[in-house]
Amino acid sequence: MRICIVEDEAVWRDKIRAVIEEYCMEKNISAHIIAYDRGRDFMENADVDVLFLDIELAEGEDGFKIAKKLLDSGSPCKVCFLTSHTEMARQGYKVNAFRYIDKKHLEEIREALTFFFKTKIQERFIYCNDTAGIRIQINLSELLLVETSGRKLRYLMLDGSAYLCEGRISETAQNLSPFGFFYVQRSYIVNLKYIESVNSREIMLCNGLKIAVGRVHGREFKKEFFKWRMLFED
Repeated sequence: MRICIVEDEAVWRDKIRAVIEEYCMEKNISAHIIAYDRGRDFMENADVDVLFLDIELAEGEDGFKIAKKLLDSGSPCKVCFLTSHTEMARQGYKVNAFRYIDKKHLEEIREALTFFFKTKIQERFIYCNDTAGIRIQINLSELLLVETSGRKLRYLMLDGSAYLCEGRISETAQNLSPFGFFYVQRSYIVNLKYIESVNSREIMLCNGLKIAVGRVHGREFKKEFFKWRMLFED
């Protein structure tokens, strides 16, 4: 998870970073937090999940224009504007703003992060090559599980369709872990979102499939599963 702050005043950058770090520590979320004092520096490396962006930056930089460039580029990044002038918030609809945060109330950052994690974390696609070398696009929100199939990986979707692709399950598990997936045993990665029930030895997915939880993964799985429930369930 990559979170970025673009704020020209160091005192505000530090305050905002402190709120984000405290939130991630409390929620046991692994996040890489980056901070810039200029929008143009951010735009050189704009591949982030959430951006906390000051509207009025130094040297005449305009937060709305930065957000517009992101929108036009097709970036899925969610932009949370930071401002001391809340009357400017009405302009945000033009750039599809995710949140407006009053600098006098930085606790609103926590609410923005909670909403992001709850509703947006799986709104992304991954890509893999099938056995014919064709690039396949997979929607994470519809991915039920990944399992080994010989020396290939089988991506099973919620609707029952499946894709047989190249890849290593351990590497895939590592790549998917920030997005609500867990490596329950050496043959399966499951989407925590679609677990129907859990006991000490196995899980049952929403399609009725039962999967044993590997002994070496059991303790870590319980921690990750209940963390997911705490963050994303009503």
